[in-house]
Amino acid sequence: MALALAVAPIAARADASQAEADDALFRAGKFADAQAQYATIAASTPRDYHATLQLGRIALLGNRFTEAEAWLMKAHALQPGETDAQVTLAEVYYREDAFDKAAAALKGIDVGKNQLIQSQYGTLNVAKLQSFAGQTPYQVQGDGSATTVKLLQTEPLPLVIVRVNGGKEVTFFIDTGGSEIALDTEFARELGVPNYGGVEGTFSGGQQATVSHTRIDSFGIGGWTIRNIPAVMLPLRQLSELAGGRTIDGLIGTTLFSHFLTTLDYPRGELVLRKKEAPFAPSGVRVPFWMAGDHFMVGWGQVDTQPPSLMFVDTGLIGAGVKLGETMLKAARIKLETDKAQTGAGAGGTLRTVPYTVRSVSFGAVRETEVPGLYDGPFPWEHLFGFYLAGMLGHDFYRPYAVTFDFDRMEIDLARGGGAP
Repeated sequence: MALALAVAPIAARADASQAEADDALFRAGKFADAQAQYATIAASTPRDYHATLQLGRIALLGNRFTEAEAWLMKAHALQPGETDAQVTLAEVYYREDAFDKAAAALKGIDVGKNQLIQSQYGTLNVAKLQSFAGQTPYQVQGDGSATTVKLLQTEPLPLVIVRVNGGKEVTFFIDTGGSEIALDTEFARELGVPNYGGVEGTFSGGQQATVSHTRIDSFGIGGWTIRNIPAVMLPLRQLSELAGGRTIDGLIGTTLFSHFLTTLDYPRGELVLRKKEAPFAPSGVRVPFWMAGDHFMVGWGQVDTQPPSLMFVDTGLIGAGVKLGETMLKAARIKLETDKAQTGAGAGGTLRTVPYTVRSVSFGAVRETEVPGLYDGPFPWEHLFGFYLAGMLGHDFYRPYAVTFDFDRMEIDLARGGGAP
């Protein structure tokens, strides 16, 4: 899906082909070089909307919120009739938990029909954002600068016990392929949480399913209770066959993790949430990442001997270490093992999966060999964000490591064998 902003009108530019040429670095994922190029254009042509907008987008990719806000406000002033700057600005405020400002930024936009919201920023729901008026989102109650939760299991996916709205203990799985905390639709009905309307979500194999917006008043995890949390609803109990006899009632995604210094420690079987000011000594390989859309953590990796490319960090990719888009499958000449195809359940419904093996896969300086891969249909995110994504790295790739997500430094730390006790 081409981004609307990639074809937005360009002020003070000879023609659209020039803008296309200017975007070459951005499309290649070379964000620092692209930023320098756009900054040169903006300096020489201050009314250039496209360069200004792209500078705001790149700043947001790096969670540089003050910088992103300045560029996006300028872009909106240059072309008030274009909505891309408005929507992206709303995402800046959303990531800062300034939900009132995010809702105000969306004034005059038909959220249900806006392409950028529907394809990338599905968590921007005005009614949900407005429901937090006078409240502090993600407010932590509990002692200590960190809380540690033992995983019920790590295979085939990590599970934890949580408490929602002060109720009984329930089972959630961990999935950085998801954004906000997600409740199973039936479980949400049992809780009686509000429904603020839905959006079509895209899942494995390009399948579509309705994701409805809601909120929860409290989320208990370990020794903490986290209050005032935006959430979504979708059918998840259909995945309970992966839970060893337990019922899956929801998932924890990237948005909650981004509020903490979060470690998913596979070898020790622990999930650790630290307040961002808590002491932490990195002990592994540090890999820079950017965040696209409302939750896509992407960083540089390499498939076998192919040129380096950006990969999506998706711990919820089950039964494989990598899932590649068709472009990379062809370039790397990877053979699908069609005789081993299976049918399984995904968040979007039933799908056919075909295994394959990749000789080597790298993420930053971390390299794994003979990595199991999975093909389940089209990879819909390959060009969604305006830059190329070769695929995603999943559960089997990360399980030898303690994986720490640092959203202040925008780095992922991978410590083989587990983190510090």
